[in-house]
Amino acid sequence: MRLVDSHSHFDAAEFDADRAAAHARAVAAGVGIQIVPAVDAAGWPKLRQTCADLPGLWPSYGLHPMYLDAHLPEHLPALHAWIERERPVAVGECGLDYFVEGLDAEAQSFYFDGQLRLAREFDLPVIVHARRAVDAVIAAIRRIGALRGVVHSFSGSAEQAAQLHRLGFLLGIGGPVTYARANRLRGIVAGMPLEQLLLETDSPDQPGAAHRGQRNEPAHLLEVLDAIATLRKEPRDDIAAATRDNAVRLFNLPASA
Repeated sequence: MRLVDSHSHFDAAEFDADRAAAHARAVAAGVGIQIVPAVDAAGWPKLRQTCADLPGLWPSYGLHPMYLDAHLPEHLPALHAWIERERPVAVGECGLDYFVEGLDAEAQSFYFDGQLRLAREFDLPVIVHARRAVDAVIAAIRRIGALRGVVHSFSGSAEQAAQLHRLGFLLGIGGPVTYARANRLRGIVAGMPLEQLLLETDSPDQPGAAHRGQRNEPAHLLEVLDAIATLRKEPRDDIAAATRDNAVRLFNLPASA
């Protein structure tokens, strides 16, 4: 089985002590590719090195809304130069977060819109964080236009999922779908078009039900796959192949990756 973890913060400090071992566990589980999105400008060099050190890791550079205090307006032109030089597979993680109190909505929009424009300019997909902000994210995508990407850890409604599909955006589904109480999400996953689905872990965050309270890691992607296969009543191999193909197309990965 050849799986793609479409959202893994494998450069995070939580993996510093055993990154190589965690990578080996992922590969042994069939997770040969990880898309690794950035959260702030200070972390771009470490992310680049992490992806250079381990096979199958592909970088994405951006400015995460939850790290707003770390961002400066000059980081947007710096990101432009970084993307132009490094040629990542995507822009992000970026987006909007209306769940965490104290995050200035206007400042979030400034950085999000700026990164959407960079994604359009460089013809790259965008990796979007949208917590309690899916409608605002959809509005921004429509306003900027000519975009494609993924809304990771999707937690919106079926209608929002359909709107995003029409806009050319995929949905990243991870550990939350393994929880029996996640009725709305599980219903959406059961009925969504397979061509809109990406698998993710959001490592080291959002562990599945079997690892509640523990560090998440890419090897656990198999549990997400199994939960989705059960919900959709489809063979896990078919879902694995389709989601891999979706990731290869979206991120323009080599077919042999």
